[in-house]
Amino acid sequence: MRQCASEKLEIAIEKRYNYKTMKILNQQIFENKEAAALPGLMESGGLPALVSGLSGIHRVNLAAALYENLELPIFVVCPDDSAAESFTRDLESMLGRPVNTLYSRDFTFYPSLAASREAEQKRLYVLNALRCGESPVTVATVSALMQRAIPPQTLGKATFTVKDGEPCPPEELEAALLRCGYTRCEQVEGAGQFARRGGIIDFFSPAYPEPVRIEFWGDDIDSMGFFDIKTQRRTESVEFCRILPAAESLTTLASGGTQALIDALRAAADKCAKHKSSQQLRQLEQNLRADIERLEQNVKIEYADRYMPFLYEKASGTDYIPEEAIIFLDQPPRCADRAKGFAKQLGDDLSELVKGGMVATDAPSFRISWDELTNVLSEHALYMADAFTVGRYPVEPKTLASIPAKQLPSYAGSVKTAAEDVSAYLKQGFRVVVLAGDMRRAELLQSFLKDSGIIAYVQETLEKLPEEGYCTISVGGMSAGMEYPGIKLAVISDMQLLRVREHKHKSSKKAPSNRQRINSYADLAPGDLVVHEVHGIGRFAGIKKMKVDGFEKDYIMIRYAGTDTLYVPATALDMVTKYLGAAEDQHVKLSKMGGAEWSRARSRAKAATKKLAGELIKLYAERARIPGHAFAPDSPWQREFEDNFGYTETDDQLRSINEIKADMESETPMDRLLCGDVGYGKTEVALRAAMKCILDNRQAAILVPTTVLAQQHYQTAVQRFFGFPITVEVLSRFRTPAQIQKTLDDLKTGKCDLVVGTHRLLQKDVKFKSLGLLIIDEEQRFGVGHKEHIKEMSRGVDVLTLSATPIPRTLNMALSGIRDMSSIDEPPQDRLPVQTFVMEHDWGIICDAIRREIQRGGQVYYLHNRIDSIERTAIRIREMLDNEVTVGVAHGQMDKDMLASVMEDVTEGKIQVLVCTTIIETGIDIPNVNTLIIEDADKMGLAQLHQIRGRVGRSTRRASAYLTFRQNKVLTEVAEKRLEAIREFAEFGSGFKIAMRDLEIRGAGSLLGAEQSGHMTDVGYDMYMKLLSEAVLEERGVKVEHRAECSADLAVAANIPEAYIPAEGQRMDIYRRIALLRTEDEADDLIDELIDRFGDLPSGVSALINVALLRGEAGKAGISDISQKSGKLIFALRDFDMQRISALYARPEYKGVLKVEAGTAPRVSLRLRSNARIVDQARKFIKDFSAAH
Repeated sequence: MRQCASEKLEIAIEKRYNYKTMKILNQQIFENKEAAALPGLMESGGLPALVSGLSGIHRVNLAAALYENLELPIFVVCPDDSAAESFTRDLESMLGRPVNTLYSRDFTFYPSLAASREAEQKRLYVLNALRCGESPVTVATVSALMQRAIPPQTLGKATFTVKDGEPCPPEELEAALLRCGYTRCEQVEGAGQFARRGGIIDFFSPAYPEPVRIEFWGDDIDSMGFFDIKTQRRTESVEFCRILPAAESLTTLASGGTQALIDALRAAADKCAKHKSSQQLRQLEQNLRADIERLEQNVKIEYADRYMPFLYEKASGTDYIPEEAIIFLDQPPRCADRAKGFAKQLGDDLSELVKGGMVATDAPSFRISWDELTNVLSEHALYMADAFTVGRYPVEPKTLASIPAKQLPSYAGSVKTAAEDVSAYLKQGFRVVVLAGDMRRAELLQSFLKDSGIIAYVQETLEKLPEEGYCTISVGGMSAGMEYPGIKLAVISDMQLLRVREHKHKSSKKAPSNRQRINSYADLAPGDLVVHEVHGIGRFAGIKKMKVDGFEKDYIMIRYAGTDTLYVPATALDMVTKYLGAAEDQHVKLSKMGGAEWSRARSRAKAATKKLAGELIKLYAERARIPGHAFAPDSPWQREFEDNFGYTETDDQLRSINEIKADMESETPMDRLLCGDVGYGKTEVALRAAMKCILDNRQAAILVPTTVLAQQHYQTAVQRFFGFPITVEVLSRFRTPAQIQKTLDDLKTGKCDLVVGTHRLLQKDVKFKSLGLLIIDEEQRFGVGHKEHIKEMSRGVDVLTLSATPIPRTLNMALSGIRDMSSIDEPPQDRLPVQTFVMEHDWGIICDAIRREIQRGGQVYYLHNRIDSIERTAIRIREMLDNEVTVGVAHGQMDKDMLASVMEDVTEGKIQVLVCTTIIETGIDIPNVNTLIIEDADKMGLAQLHQIRGRVGRSTRRASAYLTFRQNKVLTEVAEKRLEAIREFAEFGSGFKIAMRDLEIRGAGSLLGAEQSGHMTDVGYDMYMKLLSEAVLEERGVKVEHRAECSADLAVAANIPEAYIPAEGQRMDIYRRIALLRTEDEADDLIDELIDRFGDLPSGVSALINVALLRGEAGKAGISDISQKSGKLIFALRDFDMQRISALYARPEYKGVLKVEAGTAPRVSLRLRSNARIVDQARKFIKDFSAAH
């Protein structure tokens, strides 16, 4: 199965990089006389070889050419993560095939409730691919090879394969998954989890990007396939799959079994006991005995890494290098330097742990030395490559070669410079090949070169090199250009003109359909607040089984104020939603059943939403009356500017860009809100809009709240517009009065195309020649006075407002048609995972973490959310780190200027540790901050933690987040529940939907303002959104279609058996989704999903679905309730129509069985026939009643 996935990937990469073209270019390196002998050195015994004179791109070229020539696996060793990442990218483009990258991982030595394992699981995948001979091209870092690893034979024993159609008892598979470190859960959401529901087992193996679902028929595998985490629906069937361990250090995989490990640890503890005088050994003995007890009770040890020397025999990444592999050592002196740094860092960390009595062995037990590593490398065919020849090399070379080669500079968007270079090469008789990303770009480059008087031929696939003095443009890719003067060849890549575009192999999955209101249901637990549309806010008390007319049915118990309890039949669960809205510490008043309070709260909220909708519509109607400027459609320059973007746009970015462009091209002035978290790519979208505006001879302005942000946007804009005739200026207090005056003059005369400024832009002396677009960043941070100025400034001008508060999709939908909103919910791909720990607060661990980050040149956020003690905490951290670090403080009550100056110091790297409150939540992007420590994480919601954790991990360095709670603190039930959610979120990335949901409410609250938030608290988020969308439609004159509701309580066995869906939350989610069904198509879709996730439908579930469809049909026919009493079905009618009833009376099948019931409400009863199904009789009556006239 993996083969077919990687084959698809290879085809995609080959297509993207035009492998045939690249193969011809790769082999040219051996045309140099100095390099001609290199491939034959294996035969002639001339290895190890040292090849010098090669820059980055040439070293990749040599590795690719050796692989193609020798047809043996190649194993590249790079100094560090960023070198490995860029080597991998270029190697993939030159070889047209996927390349595996082996990185090191962070050892988990400290006790923590949870630690994320994403990086570790990626590493396990690569190690296993090497072990199975499935990784012909591998790039590894020095630390990844030196670090202790699970031995290949242990990994082999722990890895197993299951095949479709073969016997595999589910109990055995379950036991194997537990042995391999998988965690049992109700629903699989992250790697390392598994779930079992009867004859179905779901698991997420690190071997694949998606989880696998296996359905059993007895002890045989009946079917097997991948499924989507979001929808939990199967995506594709597979023949076989491989299950890898969930972690590298697992006590269940110890050599000789768990008992052998217990014996070894007991022997170590007894040894420590002999040294009574040593505090360190006493502590170690205590820790060892505590862990022995845990092992005896089968408790999982999250920090098993500290016992790695006891678990397995010593092994490292070098044990996985294929025997016949060619080793390519990239920049040996830098590798030696990084090896020394890695050994020192690990040594420092372990000496602290040994002192604290946490680890029984020293650093050499957890790594091999640089000498041991080079000994292993020298046993293989070894090529070393570097730019210069320096001093000693780790292995004495037998052959020295120096190849004359030049790496070409980046042209940073200037086609003119590139054309000048091509022209100079051609005059010198060089053969020039220009590589373009695709045919459109090739033709564009051809016309650019033609304008400069250069004739270039376009060949999609290069058949052979051009003649001397000629230029060919072909489709291919490299991050830099290269020149080989000896063979008169120059290769120029269009990536020198652009920035390096990331190559994403992205499967575009559709997001699940709009199930927002339903999603909140699966995590419902007894004690949670719920909202019933008729009775108001109550407390969910669980599911109760009750016998009615001889049938057992599920009812949902809801307790209200006083002693009232409401039993809602599971068939009517669509009337109930989970209450969301108030802050967690805010008291929510329960409604009284039958009281007028709930209907008053609903009426108040309805009136408020009506007022809000009215105000918004008036505001936008007024704006639409003022004519604006209709911008021209995209020009070729606009497209070139967009192609220069260095990353792959997310789908959300592309959608937002198209929405903004459509607004700009219409005559009505744009007023659009663009939302997305910091780092999600809002600035790029805004700059594309600015480019469109400038190309139409208008000026653009970006208004920001702080000087730091102004500087950041200014630098980004200067880089992005480089190579285009566009003048970018900045207005802030960083500029001298003379510079400011010059900028003001340039704005008046139109010389300045784009200005970035703080509120200095709003002063009266700022005059534009023709302002076309105003971009406002973080509008909520401007005062009322400023907003009036903005209103004046933006009359008739297109306005784009940026906000880092995520906009709830539901609010977006509710306001659709009046407020134009675009949101970017998708994070940029391939950010390195943040290594997350959930643990008790321990100053020793925290100081270690801070020291480690500062030693590697990074910065730290320490989140302390109490302003009264924040200064004391900062002093304490400074003292504990021996006053060797600069510590700053930032919180919301600081003076604006003071806060701005602190943030400037952080941006410039002057402050190494920032002790702050949650003020960093919507902050600026500082890529150098890579460690985050949060105090009292149990007091924060998942959403807040998710947003704050996103503040680190923005660079190529791996980031760490420590979510801590107070030591020995007795946690409340709510905090414990939250901590459990945080633990799962950290370890598996699960609970993401809950986090997003929580963010929606906070986003809605901050957007709608205080008054509306109050109403939202009164009726709950879902009900408020429903009222708001109705109010908007009414104000726009659109008739609101109320869904005709009908309740039904019939004596049929309609329920979901516990054996079918054991997890209560999931069972309720399905009950509610069935209750919401209204059409046959919706029912078919849900039936497919249920069969896929839980197996064949029991009769009770089929009956439930039929009852739901019956309710839908009855509602449309004007029936509000169906009940069953002593052999009769009773239908409550909304309006009594005697003509219809008479028409039915006249029909023979209703004679004597249909009767109008006496009472205040109009009702008819139908005597049931004993030989027919109740639901079928009810559906037939509803059909006849609808047709009767």
